[in-house]
Amino acid sequence: MDPLRQPPSPCSPRPSSPRTQSCEMLGYVGIEAVLDQLKIKAMKMGFEFNIMVVGQSGLGKSTMVNTLFKSKMWKSTLPGLGVPTPKTLQLQSVTHVIEEKGVKLKLTVTDTPGFGDQINNDKCLRPLDIEFLQRLCQTVNVVPVIARADSLTIEEREAFRRRIQHNLRTHCIEVYPQKCFDEDINDRILNSKIRERIPFAVVGADREHLVNGRCVLGRKTKWGIIEVENMAHCEFPLLRDLLIRTHLQDLKDITHNIHYENYRVFRLNKSHVLPRGPGWVNLAPGPAPSPASPQATPRTMKVCRWTQDNSDDEC
Repeated sequence: MDPLRQPPSPCSPRPSSPRTQSCEMLGYVGIEAVLDQLKIKAMKMGFEFNIMVVGQSGLGKSTMVNTLFKSKMWKSTLPGLGVPTPKTLQLQSVTHVIEEKGVKLKLTVTDTPGFGDQINNDKCLRPLDIEFLQRLCQTVNVVPVIARADSLTIEEREAFRRRIQHNLRTHCIEVYPQKCFDEDINDRILNSKIRERIPFAVVGADREHLVNGRCVLGRKTKWGIIEVENMAHCEFPLLRDLLIRTHLQDLKDITHNIHYENYRVFRLNKSHVLPRGPGWVNLAPGPAPSPASPQATPRTMKVCRWTQDNSDDEC
């Protein structure tokens, strides 16, 4: 057995469970009660979710977050009100606890003030965006959007989406949901539809307006009301469903099991401070790929943990 083991790359398949045989039960045991236990525990402890929004000033990042959670999560700074543009790229975070029907969500939103404010990109991704996304997709789940989509016609919006999709493919930028993480045919069907629409064309608004006798979230213009939750107006419902209603737990799982583990191994490999002995971790770069073999990812490395008697390894 090779004394070294290779950890999962940012887009490697999830480890599959070993095959087990089904066993016929003679009567009721109560295994299903585990679901109730998990629900009770989750209701008590709540959930945590972290989001970082990146983009130029004035794109409506704060409004989009407020619309996403229908809360005043972040106070926006409107241009032209005498407030100076941030001169620092220091990250800014704010944390709130949101409760809905007894379920608590501890939400942390991180902003990146001043990102790319001095660079113009009218047609496609900027070189800064490309380099940033290439690094970021190795560490977190990336979900790109087209902000202020109401400033584009339907034809312009679709053409812009195709250009962004082409840029992402050309520069090997893996955005969420990644194809390699589709676990079954149902995931593949659902996620394929999502991938076709990414980047989502969204409009943010945190004010309600009366339309045909009902209150809707939207933005009022001289042409009428742009309804945020109307698919005929924008794709904000697709973004909300992805981040909250259908894939929130999957986003957390991939972050913890894939991205964080890769980062942890990378830092351990870089530090070289672990002493030899029980639980010693030997970290070494993977072998160079042969010309006939596929290229290895830059962050790939091999790991080995030895048992206390050193008679067996876990590779």
